[in-house]
Amino acid sequence: MSEEGDTFWVSLMEKFFGVILLIIGGIMLYFTATSTGSTQLGAFSWFFGVISIVMIIIGLFLLLVKAPE
Repeated sequence: MSEEGDTFWVSLMEKFFGVILLIIGGIMLYFTATSTGSTQLGAFSWFFGVISIVMIIIGLFLLLVKAPE
């Protein structure tokens, strides 16, 4: 197989995984922010908020960084 074809698929999967992380992180952040006022999450609201922000940052990083060729 050629190296150019492998690089394309690696880059495509990297972008796809970045979009998935952005979506999941955004959904987690939304649900964490909307359930903070009640006792649903309790002491874990900060934990889930930080985890969702980290997922969004990693997703943005995967979308913006170009894979080495």
